[in-house]
Amino acid sequence: MAPAPRTTPRFDARWNDRRRRAARWRGVRWWLLLGVLVAGALVLGRWQGMGGDWQMQEPGRFALCGEGRAARCVVDGDTVMLGQRRVRLTGYDAPEFDGACEAERLLARRARLALRDWLNRGPFALDGGADPPRDRYGRELRAARRTDAAGQEWLADTMVEAGLARSTGWGGGEPGW
Repeated sequence: MAPAPRTTPRFDARWNDRRRRAARWRGVRWWLLLGVLVAGALVLGRWQGMGGDWQMQEPGRFALCGEGRAARCVVDGDTVMLGQRRVRLTGYDAPEFDGACEAERLLARRARLALRDWLNRGPFALDGGADPPRDRYGRELRAARRTDAAGQEWLADTMVEAGLARSTGWGGGEPGW
């Protein structure tokens, strides 16, 4: 008796290897493309954070708001006035003066003084460009940093490391100080 005829043609081993490689590539290429896109977005975001969006602030002394007349003053541990502009400094959340307990109110006063001292230490830059985003209270949202020969010093990191703020961002985080 003769063997039954094959319904699919028999191809050589090289052709079968190419088919298997092509099938594997089809499964991998979408993940690879996604990885390249994510990496590109991260690099672009980091590059833009170092670019022209940062504005150097002219030297000048910051006072505490409410203590005399000053064009530039510190409202609280994360808000400053630059002339008529209210700026909410981002990347951290400082305690409030009308906090729930005496410990929070004391920490709010210390954070306000520390912010004033950081701003008066020398030139710094604010991000956001000419038209920064705003919060629901109309304040400009900006991050602050200082760059020198030793590298970059971020205001948010300084405040959090000193124990005067939280890094969770405002509007969330732990219920009390």
